[in-house]
Amino acid sequence: MSEHENKLKAAGNKAAGAAKEAWGEATHNERLEAEGKGQQLKGKAQKALGDVEGKLGDKS
Repeated sequence: MSEHENKLKAAGNKAAGAAKEAWGEATHNERLEAEGKGQQLKGKAQKALGDVEGKLGDKS
């Protein structure tokens, strides 16, 4: 996946995760809240991967 694809997917995962977490908190659904937190972490990891790909691309 390219740098931009990873960063785009990261943004989507972070936004969806935040929404799930908020909905889980509002409805007292601990499973959904945890899922949201996990999805946000996945988004952060994807962004980090995109950042690394960008740095490597700059050096090529």
